[in-house]
Amino acid sequence: MSHQADYSILDLPEILQFIFYPRRDWAPPPPGASDFLVPVEEGVAISCRFYPAGVGSPCILYFHGNGEVACEHDWIAQLYSREGISLFVADFRGYGRSDGVPTFATVTADAHSICSFFLETVRSSSPDVSLFLMGRSLGSHCAVELAFHYPEHFRGLIVESGSSNMARLIELFGLTSERLSSLGEAISARLRSITLPALIIHGEWDSLIPLDEAIKLHADIGSQSKRLVVVPGADHNSVLAVGMGQYFAAIKEFVSGQQ
Repeated sequence: MSHQADYSILDLPEILQFIFYPRRDWAPPPPGASDFLVPVEEGVAISCRFYPAGVGSPCILYFHGNGEVACEHDWIAQLYSREGISLFVADFRGYGRSDGVPTFATVTADAHSICSFFLETVRSSSPDVSLFLMGRSLGSHCAVELAFHYPEHFRGLIVESGSSNMARLIELFGLTSERLSSLGEAISARLRSITLPALIIHGEWDSLIPLDEAIKLHADIGSQSKRLVVVPGADHNSVLAVGMGQYFAAIKEFVSGQQ
């Protein structure tokens, strides 16, 4: 079965306006953090913010959810830093200071350029640092994309409130075609081929991406070492707020276990 995934077939106006809510919000980085504009194609650059926790600290390349921007992670990065974990947060096209207009095809394609920049930037000061991928909600597609293509560079994959189930999106819009079916099959094949250790965190009462999808993701991913953490009482956007202790205990244990 082919692992080629043509995300452009999802770039229909009725889907894009439902999925993407770009915001141009930006604020200067706090002390110790740095902003970057990562070129992804001629005339287009993506804004990213790097929060180093210290030389040699494990670092997570993080793709946020829809309606969020990198600069909003200033306070969240402090929580990661307390656990000794650096955070490198990437925006999408049209989000923060990024150029362009987001689509499924560009979001997944841009992730590759961001990954290359991230590897060069972080390893320039800490060549042996342990690196991880993380995607929240919409950002889970980018994290899974990179976990499939570049497992040799990372120690693990973390997915929060995410899903790689395109079938649900297809059904939601009543779309049917052989190409869409092929995309779903390609993504499923990719998941089965991922060998990186995986941590999946999901809210018990997530009404946007139901818990069943996290259970399916956990079952489908090919990793021999994988864990599903369900946060009781949490919805799609309240996993961290409701279960902060459980959330960071799971991430710290996961990151420490892959050192």
